[in-house]
Amino acid sequence: MKIGASTVSKKRLLLGVTGGVAAYKTAELARLLTQNGIDVQTIMTEAACRFIGPATFQSVTGNPVYTDLWETNTAHDMAHINLSRSAAMILVAPASANFIARLANGLADDLLSTLCLARNCLLLIAPAMNRQMWENPATQRNLSLLRQDGVKIIGPASGEQACGEIGMGRMLEVNELVEAVQVACQMDTLLLGKNILVTAGPTYEAIDAVRGITNKSSGKMGYAVAKAALEMGAKVTLISGPTCLPSPAVDKFIPVVSADEMLRAVQTEVSQIDIFISVAAVADYRVASICLQKLKKPINNLSIELIPNPDILMTISTLPKPPFCVGFAAETQDLEKNAAVKRNKKKLPLLVANLAQDAIGSDENELILLDDDGKHILPKAAKIEQARRLMKHIHLLYNNKLKKNEKN
Repeated sequence: MKIGASTVSKKRLLLGVTGGVAAYKTAELARLLTQNGIDVQTIMTEAACRFIGPATFQSVTGNPVYTDLWETNTAHDMAHINLSRSAAMILVAPASANFIARLANGLADDLLSTLCLARNCLLLIAPAMNRQMWENPATQRNLSLLRQDGVKIIGPASGEQACGEIGMGRMLEVNELVEAVQVACQMDTLLLGKNILVTAGPTYEAIDAVRGITNKSSGKMGYAVAKAALEMGAKVTLISGPTCLPSPAVDKFIPVVSADEMLRAVQTEVSQIDIFISVAAVADYRVASICLQKLKKPINNLSIELIPNPDILMTISTLPKPPFCVGFAAETQDLEKNAAVKRNKKKLPLLVANLAQDAIGSDENELILLDDDGKHILPKAAKIEQARRLMKHIHLLYNNKLKKNEKN
Protein backbone atom coordinates (compact mmCIF):
# COMPACT_ATOMS: atom_id res chain seq x y z
CA MET A 1 0.00 0.00 0.00
CA LYS A 2 1.49 3.31 -1.09
CA ILE A 3 0.70 6.62 0.58
CA GLY A 4 1.08 9.83 -1.40
CA ALA A 5 4.54 11.19 -0.71
CA SER A 6 3.27 14.75 -0.43
CA THR A 7 1.00 13.68 2.43
CA VAL A 8 3.51 12.14 4.78
CA SER A 9 6.99 12.98 3.51
CA LYS A 10 9.49 14.09 6.16
CA LYS A 11 7.14 12.98 8.96
CA ARG A 12 8.60 11.35 12.04
CA LEU A 13 6.51 8.80 13.89
CA LEU A 14 7.14 7.09 17.21
CA LEU A 15 5.81 3.54 17.09
CA GLY A 16 5.02 2.05 20.49
CA VAL A 17 4.66 -1.73 20.77
CA THR A 18 3.15 -3.37 23.86
CA GLY A 19 2.75 -7.04 24.79
CA GLY A 20 0.36 -8.97 22.55
CA VAL A 21 0.26 -11.50 19.75
CA ALA A 22 -0.75 -8.69 17.37
CA ALA A 23 2.80 -7.32 17.66
CA TYR A 24 3.70 -9.46 14.66
CA LYS A 25 1.46 -7.22 12.52
CA THR A 26 3.28 -4.14 13.77
CA ALA A 27 6.53 -5.21 12.13
CA GLU A 28 4.80 -5.11 8.74
CA LEU A 29 3.25 -1.77 9.67
CA ALA A 30 6.70 -0.37 10.46
CA ARG A 31 8.01 -1.63 7.14
CA LEU A 32 5.19 -0.04 5.13
CA LEU A 33 5.44 3.29 6.92
CA THR A 34 9.20 3.39 6.38
CA GLN A 35 8.77 2.41 2.74
CA ASN A 36 6.46 5.39 2.30
CA GLY A 37 8.94 7.94 3.58
CA ILE A 38 8.09 8.11 7.28
CA ASP A 39 10.94 8.06 9.78
CA VAL A 40 9.80 5.38 12.25
CA GLN A 41 11.35 5.20 15.71
CA THR A 42 10.25 2.13 17.67
CA ILE A 43 9.77 1.94 21.43
CA MET A 44 8.97 -1.50 22.90
CA THR A 45 7.78 -2.55 26.34
CA GLU A 46 9.37 -5.49 28.13
CA ALA A 47 6.26 -7.56 27.43
CA ALA A 48 6.41 -6.72 23.71
CA CYS A 49 9.93 -8.13 23.54
CA ARG A 50 8.54 -11.51 24.61
CA PHE A 51 6.45 -11.66 21.43
CA ILE A 52 8.84 -10.17 18.85
CA GLY A 53 12.48 -9.13 18.97
CA PRO A 54 13.76 -5.54 18.75
CA ALA A 55 16.11 -6.60 15.95
CA THR A 56 13.10 -7.07 13.65
CA PHE A 57 12.02 -3.44 14.00
CA GLN A 58 15.59 -2.17 13.71
CA SER A 59 15.94 -4.11 10.45
CA VAL A 60 12.75 -2.77 8.83
CA THR A 61 13.08 0.85 10.00
CA GLY A 62 16.84 1.34 9.94
CA ASN A 63 16.63 2.98 13.38
CA PRO A 64 17.70 1.72 16.81
CA VAL A 65 14.90 0.39 19.04
CA TYR A 66 14.38 1.78 22.55
CA THR A 67 13.21 -0.53 25.33
CA ASP A 68 14.69 0.70 28.61
CA LEU A 69 13.75 3.84 30.54
CA TRP A 70 17.11 3.78 32.32
CA GLU A 71 19.33 3.18 29.29
CA THR A 72 22.00 5.88 28.83
CA ASN A 73 22.21 7.10 25.27
CA THR A 74 24.22 10.15 24.23
CA ALA A 75 22.01 10.76 21.20
CA HIS A 76 18.81 10.77 23.24
CA ASP A 77 19.61 11.66 26.82
CA MET A 78 16.31 11.89 28.73
CA ALA A 79 14.74 9.76 25.96
CA HIS A 80 11.26 9.90 27.47
CA ILE A 81 11.24 13.65 26.78
CA ASN A 82 13.49 14.14 23.78
CA LEU A 83 12.16 11.35 21.58
CA SER A 84 8.75 12.96 21.19
CA ARG A 85 9.93 16.54 20.64
CA SER A 86 10.49 16.20 16.90
CA ALA A 87 7.76 13.60 16.27
CA ALA A 88 4.57 14.35 14.37
CA MET A 89 2.71 11.68 16.32
CA ILE A 90 2.91 8.60 18.50
CA LEU A 91 1.12 5.40 17.46
CA VAL A 92 0.86 2.54 19.96
CA ALA A 93 -0.01 -0.71 18.17
CA PRO A 94 -0.90 -3.04 19.71
CA ALA A 95 -2.08 -1.23 22.85
CA SER A 96 -2.80 -3.82 25.54
CA ALA A 97 -5.48 -3.47 28.22
CA ASN A 98 -2.72 -3.04 30.80
CA PHE A 99 -1.04 -0.23 28.86
CA ILE A 100 -4.39 1.51 28.29
CA ALA A 101 -5.11 1.35 32.04
CA ARG A 102 -1.73 2.82 32.97
CA LEU A 103 -1.95 5.55 30.34
CA ALA A 104 -5.48 6.55 31.38
CA ASN A 105 -4.40 6.93 34.99
CA GLY A 106 -1.16 8.80 34.31
CA LEU A 107 1.20 6.02 35.37
CA ALA A 108 4.70 6.15 33.92
CA ASP A 109 6.81 3.17 34.98
CA ASP A 110 8.50 2.29 31.67
CA LEU A 111 9.88 4.16 28.68
CA LEU A 112 6.76 4.02 26.49
CA SER A 113 4.27 5.14 29.15
CA THR A 114 6.65 7.87 30.34
CA LEU A 115 7.17 9.07 26.77
CA CYS A 116 3.39 9.22 26.18
CA LEU A 117 2.90 11.21 29.38
CA ALA A 118 5.62 13.69 28.38
CA ARG A 119 4.47 14.05 24.77
CA ASN A 120 3.65 17.28 22.97
CA CYS A 121 2.25 15.63 19.82
CA LEU A 122 -0.76 13.63 18.69
CA LEU A 123 -1.23 10.20 20.31
CA LEU A 124 -3.05 7.34 18.57
CA ILE A 125 -3.59 3.91 20.09
CA ALA A 126 -4.75 0.69 18.41
CA PRO A 127 -6.20 -1.60 21.10
CA ALA A 128 -5.74 -5.37 20.92
CA MET A 129 -7.03 -7.77 23.57
CA ASN A 130 -9.40 -10.62 24.34
CA ARG A 131 -13.05 -9.74 23.76
CA GLN A 132 -13.94 -10.04 27.46
CA MET A 133 -11.08 -7.74 28.42
CA TRP A 134 -12.33 -5.26 25.81
CA GLU A 135 -15.91 -5.42 27.11
CA ASN A 136 -14.87 -5.12 30.76
CA PRO A 137 -16.28 -1.89 32.28
CA ALA A 138 -12.83 -0.95 33.59
CA THR A 139 -11.37 -0.99 30.07
CA GLN A 140 -14.26 1.05 28.71
CA ARG A 141 -13.85 3.63 31.51
CA ASN A 142 -10.16 3.92 30.73
CA LEU A 143 -10.87 4.41 27.01
CA SER A 144 -13.42 7.10 27.84
CA LEU A 145 -10.80 8.95 29.90
CA LEU A 146 -8.29 8.77 27.06
CA ARG A 147 -10.83 10.15 24.57
CA GLN A 148 -11.50 13.04 26.94
CA ASP A 149 -7.75 13.68 27.01
CA GLY A 150 -7.64 13.92 23.21
CA VAL A 151 -6.14 10.48 22.55
CA LYS A 152 -7.34 9.00 19.24
CA ILE A 153 -8.59 5.40 19.58
CA ILE A 154 -8.26 3.39 16.35
CA GLY A 155 -10.37 0.25 16.33
CA PRO A 156 -10.48 -2.46 17.43
CA ALA A 157 -12.24 -4.79 15.01
CA SER A 158 -14.37 -7.86 15.57
CA GLY A 159 -13.04 -11.22 14.46
CA GLU A 160 -11.20 -14.38 15.36
CA GLN A 161 -8.69 -13.89 18.17
CA ALA A 162 -5.48 -15.69 19.09
CA CYS A 163 -7.21 -17.27 22.10
CA GLY A 164 -9.70 -18.94 19.75
CA GLU A 165 -12.65 -16.77 20.69
CA ILE A 166 -14.50 -14.51 18.27
CA GLY A 167 -15.52 -10.95 19.10
CA MET A 168 -14.44 -7.33 19.49
CA GLY A 169 -10.83 -6.71 20.44
CA ARG A 170 -8.83 -7.72 17.37
CA MET A 171 -6.28 -5.10 16.29
CA LEU A 172 -7.03 -3.44 12.97
CA GLU A 173 -5.21 -4.74 9.92
CA VAL A 174 -2.03 -3.07 8.74
CA ASN A 175 -3.62 -1.27 5.77
CA GLU A 176 -6.20 0.28 8.11
CA LEU A 177 -3.48 1.48 10.49
CA VAL A 178 -1.52 2.96 7.60
CA GLU A 179 -4.66 4.82 6.54
CA ALA A 180 -5.12 6.10 10.11
CA VAL A 181 -1.62 7.55 10.00
CA GLN A 182 -2.36 9.11 6.62
CA VAL A 183 -5.50 10.75 8.00
CA ALA A 184 -3.64 12.00 11.07
CA CYS A 185 -0.95 13.55 8.88
CA GLN A 186 -3.59 15.58 7.06
CA MET A 187 -5.74 16.38 10.07
CA ASP A 188 -6.83 19.91 10.85
CA THR A 189 -9.16 21.09 13.60
CA LEU A 190 -12.12 22.60 11.71
CA LEU A 191 -14.49 19.94 13.07
CA LEU A 192 -12.58 18.94 16.18
CA GLY A 193 -14.94 17.64 18.84
CA LYS A 194 -17.90 17.27 16.47
CA ASN A 195 -19.72 13.96 16.11
CA ILE A 196 -20.52 13.09 12.51
CA LEU A 197 -22.65 10.18 11.30
CA VAL A 198 -22.23 9.01 7.68
CA THR A 199 -24.27 6.37 5.86
CA ALA A 200 -22.74 4.77 2.78
CA GLY A 201 -23.12 2.05 0.20
CA PRO A 202 -26.24 0.26 -1.06
CA THR A 203 -28.82 -1.66 0.91
CA TYR A 204 -29.83 -5.23 0.06
CA GLU A 205 -33.48 -6.27 0.37
CA ALA A 206 -33.96 -10.04 0.43
CA ILE A 207 -36.50 -11.71 -1.86
CA ASP A 208 -35.76 -15.25 -0.71
CA ALA A 209 -32.87 -17.16 0.84
CA VAL A 210 -30.53 -16.44 -2.09
CA ARG A 211 -31.95 -13.49 -4.07
CA GLY A 212 -32.44 -9.83 -3.33
CA ILE A 213 -32.94 -6.27 -4.57
CA THR A 214 -29.98 -3.90 -4.49
CA ASN A 215 -28.29 -1.22 -6.64
CA LYS A 216 -24.92 -0.39 -8.18
CA SER A 217 -23.64 1.92 -5.41
CA SER A 218 -20.00 1.13 -4.60
CA GLY A 219 -19.87 3.09 -1.35
CA LYS A 220 -16.80 5.03 -2.56
CA MET A 221 -18.29 8.49 -2.04
CA GLY A 222 -19.62 7.74 1.43
CA TYR A 223 -16.32 6.25 2.53
CA ALA A 224 -14.49 9.28 1.12
CA VAL A 225 -16.79 11.60 3.09
CA ALA A 226 -16.09 9.64 6.28
CA LYS A 227 -12.35 9.91 5.66
CA ALA A 228 -12.54 13.65 4.92
CA ALA A 229 -14.48 14.20 8.15
CA LEU A 230 -11.77 12.35 10.07
CA GLU A 231 -9.13 14.57 8.48
CA MET A 232 -10.96 17.59 9.88
CA GLY A 233 -10.75 16.24 13.41
CA ALA A 234 -14.32 14.96 13.79
CA LYS A 235 -15.37 11.82 15.60
CA VAL A 236 -16.93 9.73 12.85
CA THR A 237 -19.44 6.88 12.90
CA LEU A 238 -19.87 5.11 9.55
CA ILE A 239 -22.96 2.96 8.90
CA SER A 240 -22.44 1.01 5.71
CA GLY A 241 -24.43 -1.32 3.53
CA PRO A 242 -22.62 -4.19 1.77
CA THR A 243 -19.53 -3.01 -0.14
CA CYS A 244 -16.17 -4.41 -1.21
CA LEU A 245 -14.28 -1.51 0.39
CA PRO A 246 -12.02 -1.68 3.46
CA SER A 247 -13.44 0.39 6.29
CA PRO A 248 -11.78 3.78 6.90
CA ALA A 249 -10.19 4.19 10.31
CA VAL A 250 -13.39 5.68 11.75
CA ASP A 251 -14.22 5.81 15.44
CA LYS A 252 -17.16 3.44 14.97
CA PHE A 253 -18.05 1.23 12.01
CA ILE A 254 -21.49 -0.40 11.83
CA PRO A 255 -22.14 -2.82 8.96
CA VAL A 256 -25.78 -3.31 7.94
CA VAL A 257 -27.62 -5.03 5.11
CA SER A 258 -31.19 -3.78 4.70
CA ALA A 259 -32.82 -0.35 4.86
CA ASP A 260 -34.59 -1.33 8.09
CA GLU A 261 -31.25 -2.28 9.67
CA MET A 262 -29.71 1.00 8.53
CA LEU A 263 -32.62 3.00 9.96
CA ARG A 264 -32.35 1.26 13.33
CA ALA A 265 -28.60 1.86 13.43
CA VAL A 266 -29.06 5.55 12.58
CA GLN A 267 -31.77 5.98 15.21
CA THR A 268 -29.51 4.36 17.82
CA GLU A 269 -26.64 6.74 17.07
CA VAL A 270 -28.36 10.00 16.17
CA SER A 271 -28.91 11.38 19.69
CA GLN A 272 -25.15 11.94 20.02
CA ILE A 273 -24.69 13.39 16.52
CA ASP A 274 -23.99 16.98 15.45
CA ILE A 275 -23.98 16.38 11.68
CA PHE A 276 -25.73 13.61 9.72
CA ILE A 277 -24.55 12.99 6.15
CA SER A 278 -26.77 10.55 4.29
CA VAL A 279 -24.73 9.28 1.34
CA ALA A 280 -26.13 5.73 1.24
CA ALA A 281 -28.15 4.61 -1.77
CA VAL A 282 -31.06 3.15 0.17
CA ALA A 283 -33.46 0.90 -1.75
CA ASP A 284 -36.85 2.60 -2.13
CA TYR A 285 -38.75 -0.70 -1.88
CA ARG A 286 -38.54 -4.05 -0.17
CA VAL A 287 -40.42 -7.34 -0.59
CA ALA A 288 -43.65 -7.52 1.39
CA SER A 289 -43.03 -11.15 2.39
CA ILE A 290 -39.57 -12.72 2.25
CA CYS A 291 -39.48 -16.41 1.38
CA LEU A 292 -37.22 -18.29 3.80
CA GLN A 293 -36.38 -20.87 1.13
CA LYS A 294 -35.20 -20.44 -2.45
CA LEU A 295 -38.14 -19.70 -4.74
CA LYS A 296 -38.39 -22.30 -7.48
CA LYS A 297 -38.66 -21.14 -11.07
CA PRO A 298 -42.36 -20.92 -11.97
CA ILE A 299 -43.86 -22.10 -15.22
CA ASN A 300 -45.32 -18.64 -15.84
CA ASN A 301 -44.47 -15.16 -14.59
CA LEU A 302 -43.57 -14.63 -10.95
CA SER A 303 -45.29 -11.79 -9.10
CA ILE A 304 -43.61 -10.16 -6.10
CA GLU A 305 -45.30 -7.50 -3.99
CA LEU A 306 -43.06 -4.55 -3.11
CA ILE A 307 -43.71 -2.09 -0.31
CA PRO A 308 -41.95 1.23 0.41
CA ASN A 309 -38.89 1.30 2.61
CA PRO A 310 -38.65 3.94 5.34
CA ASP A 311 -37.10 7.25 4.27
CA ILE A 312 -34.13 7.36 6.63
CA LEU A 313 -33.05 10.91 5.85
CA MET A 314 -36.56 12.36 6.20
CA THR A 315 -37.07 10.43 9.44
CA ILE A 316 -34.05 12.22 10.90
CA SER A 317 -34.43 15.63 9.25
CA THR A 318 -38.00 16.01 10.57
CA LEU A 319 -37.17 15.22 14.19
CA PRO A 320 -38.12 17.97 16.68
CA LYS A 321 -34.41 18.72 17.18
CA PRO A 322 -32.58 17.21 14.21
CA PRO A 323 -28.82 17.28 13.69
CA PHE A 324 -27.47 19.30 10.76
CA CYS A 325 -28.61 17.06 7.89
CA VAL A 326 -26.94 16.67 4.50
CA GLY A 327 -28.53 14.59 1.77
CA PHE A 328 -27.36 13.14 -1.55
CA ALA A 329 -29.39 12.88 -4.74
CA ALA A 330 -28.28 10.63 -7.60
CA GLU A 331 -30.44 11.38 -10.64
CA THR A 332 -30.33 10.28 -14.27
CA GLN A 333 -32.18 13.31 -15.69
CA ASP A 334 -33.37 16.80 -14.66
CA LEU A 335 -30.67 16.77 -11.99
CA GLU A 336 -31.10 20.22 -10.47
CA LYS A 337 -34.90 20.20 -10.63
CA ASN A 338 -35.26 16.79 -8.97
CA ALA A 339 -32.58 17.57 -6.39
CA ALA A 340 -34.24 20.87 -5.44
CA VAL A 341 -37.58 19.09 -4.93
CA LYS A 342 -35.91 16.51 -2.71
CA ARG A 343 -34.15 19.19 -0.65
CA ASN A 344 -37.34 21.15 -0.03
CA LYS A 345 -39.39 18.03 0.76
CA LYS A 346 -36.90 16.83 3.36
CA LYS A 347 -36.16 20.29 4.80
CA LEU A 348 -32.41 19.98 4.26
CA PRO A 349 -29.93 22.84 4.73
CA LEU A 350 -27.70 21.18 2.11
CA LEU A 351 -28.24 18.63 -0.64
CA VAL A 352 -25.48 17.19 -2.84
CA ALA A 353 -26.55 16.26 -6.37
CA ASN A 354 -24.78 14.19 -9.01
CA LEU A 355 -25.62 12.24 -12.16
CA ALA A 356 -25.94 8.56 -11.29
CA GLN A 357 -24.61 7.35 -14.64
CA ASP A 358 -21.39 9.35 -14.13
CA ALA A 359 -20.89 8.81 -10.40
CA ILE A 360 -21.84 5.23 -9.52
CA GLY A 361 -18.78 2.99 -9.35
CA SER A 362 -16.46 5.75 -10.55
CA ASP A 363 -13.45 7.13 -8.68
CA GLU A 364 -14.36 10.66 -9.85
CA ASN A 365 -17.51 12.74 -10.06
CA GLU A 366 -18.92 16.24 -10.41
CA LEU A 367 -21.09 17.60 -7.60
CA ILE A 368 -23.69 20.34 -7.35
CA LEU A 369 -24.30 21.65 -3.84
CA LEU A 370 -27.75 23.16 -3.21
CA ASP A 371 -28.28 25.31 -0.11
CA ASP A 372 -30.13 28.47 0.91
CA ASP A 373 -27.68 30.61 -1.10
CA GLY A 374 -28.30 28.72 -4.33
CA LYS A 375 -26.09 26.24 -6.14
CA HIS A 376 -22.34 25.67 -5.97
CA ILE A 377 -20.65 23.52 -8.61
CA LEU A 378 -17.68 21.35 -7.69
CA PRO A 379 -15.96 20.50 -11.01
CA LYS A 380 -15.10 16.88 -11.70
CA ALA A 381 -12.38 15.53 -9.40
CA ALA A 382 -11.41 12.43 -7.42
CA LYS A 383 -14.06 11.51 -4.86
CA ILE A 384 -11.73 12.06 -1.91
CA GLU A 385 -11.01 15.60 -3.12
CA GLN A 386 -14.72 16.23 -3.62
CA ALA A 387 -15.35 14.91 -0.13
CA ARG A 388 -12.80 17.34 1.33
CA ARG A 389 -14.38 20.26 -0.53
CA LEU A 390 -17.82 19.14 0.62
CA MET A 391 -16.75 18.87 4.27
CA LYS A 392 -15.35 22.42 4.18
CA HIS A 393 -18.68 23.65 2.81
CA ILE A 394 -20.54 21.72 5.51
CA HIS A 395 -18.28 23.25 8.14
CA LEU A 396 -19.09 26.75 6.85
CA LEU A 397 -22.87 26.17 6.81
CA TYR A 398 -22.83 24.42 10.18
CA ASN A 399 -20.90 27.26 11.83
CA ASN A 400 -23.22 29.85 10.30
CA LYS A 401 -26.19 27.97 11.71
CA LEU A 402 -24.61 27.89 15.19
CA LYS A 403 -23.96 31.64 15.05
CA LYS A 404 -27.54 32.30 13.93
CA ASN A 405 -28.90 30.19 16.79
CA GLU A 406 -26.73 32.06 19.30
CA LYS A 407 -28.16 35.41 18.13
CA ASN A 408 -31.69 34.11 18.48
